[in-house]
Amino acid sequence: MHANSRPVTSNQTGIHDQLHAQTIRHVNSHYQRPIAAHSRQAFETAIAAWRSAGNKNLIIDAGCGVGLSTRKLAKHYPDCFVIGIDQSAARLARELRWEGDVPDNHLRVRADLVDFWRLMLHERIHPAHHYLLYPNPWPKKSQLGRRWHGHPVFPTLLALGGHIECRSNWKIYIEEFASAATQLTGVPSHCESFSPELEGLTPFEEKYRASGHALWRCELHLPTTVQQ
Repeated sequence: MHANSRPVTSNQTGIHDQLHAQTIRHVNSHYQRPIAAHSRQAFETAIAAWRSAGNKNLIIDAGCGVGLSTRKLAKHYPDCFVIGIDQSAARLARELRWEGDVPDNHLRVRADLVDFWRLMLHERIHPAHHYLLYPNPWPKKSQLGRRWHGHPVFPTLLALGGHIECRSNWKIYIEEFASAATQLTGVPSHCESFSPELEGLTPFEEKYRASGHALWRCELHLPTTVQQ
């Protein structure tokens, strides 16, 4: 792994001054963008596979990229079923270096996360664990709406419940995520530094650690509705 990743740079020096107002605006509005056909098909395929596996506790690997994290989570949680979701067909098709048997308790699908989360909530499917590992930070101040906690779908993500964990190498992203999550749920959450497992969950995590970046996360424990 090449240790040549540059730290995130931004014209923000702290939590965005419009985050609180934007969070309120999104929770009081109804997001109406139509669901894409490929996302609906991916959702139906993934949920059918999960049900065929016996409706095990569900783990969502949101924005899974090449899917290394999906496989590692599946190996670490053999009694769960892991669904990795990414919007890029090219990333999902990339060959993974993997030693040993490939765990069979996982599936990777190409879908828009905004659509997938909304379909999950509509069908009352609530994961036990939900990982957002190193999402694109969109670090310019003008890009708040592109960050998950600044997007209209954020209330939907939180409504799914479960153990939500977001990781980033940009501290402000995690501070904002924790602040918006606490604002909407009333459940205390905060930004904390951490050292990842011996092997990073994702290629980005491995690269950031090798490059000497500080890593940050927010963990949020929310009530989970009984899965259908």
